[in-house]
Amino acid sequence: MSLTKADVIKIAHLARLAIDEDDIPVSLRDLSNILYFVEKMNAVDTTDIEPMAHPLAATQRLRPDQVTEGNQRTRFQAVAPQVEDGLYLVPKVIE
Repeated sequence: MSLTKADVIKIAHLARLAIDEDDIPVSLRDLSNILYFVEKMNAVDTTDIEPMAHPLAATQRLRPDQVTEGNQRTRFQAVAPQVEDGLYLVPKVIE
């Protein structure tokens, strides 16, 4: 797929980018190279390839799901300006 100068200007407008007149040839070349690369990737036969979530067969090391810190709600609420029934009271900001 070949792009024209008008295509680059239209793409820049849609992307809300300001491109100087001097930079249009460079952008035209770069965008054409990207589209050429995409065409090459689309030409690859992937019918027998199973999709994968990650390119490496790595597993995430997880720590055990254990509580390591006790409940400190009363300690935290002791310094709060207003608390009622274990809830923080805040001033109304939206009417």
